[in-house]
Parts: sequence; C-alpha cells; structure tokens
Amino acid sequence: MQKENNNINSDIGFDLMTESELIEFLRIPKLSDSKDYHNVIENLKRVRGLPRIHICRKALYPKKAILEWVERQIGVGK
Repeated sequence: MQKENNNINSDIGFDLMTESELIEFLRIPKLSDSKDYHNVIENLKRVRGLPRIHICRKALYPKKAILEWVERQIGVGK
C-alpha cells in the first residue's frame, strides 16, 4: 500500500519525504559530523527556512519545494 501511495503522489506532481528520507536526499551523513542528524534538520528549519508541511503533527518535506530551496540557498552567496 505504501508503494502505491508514493506512485499516486508522483502522478499528481509532488513527492513528500519523511525526515529520514530528507536526510538521505540532502546527503547529510556525508556532509555533517553531527551525531544526531535530526538536529541538523532542526537547524536548517530554524535558520534557513527549510520548507515543510505538517500532516497529523508530522513534518513532511515536499521534494519540489526542497529542490527550489536548495537553488535559493546556492544563490544566497552570489
């Protein structure tokens, strides 16, 4: 059933990632020396405005919004 839901999300133009999926997507284990990657995500939310939505009190991260956010972060230094 979960796999079917992911396909439905893709069909309508968005993918929602959990925090653990986001951590892998952003390659945080390869980039951070932190022992708790949750703290890295919390910092990105607080300091950099990492986009997310809440469903049933659980944060989910829209892939498209994350990609746009990364592009904006790259442009910040220009």
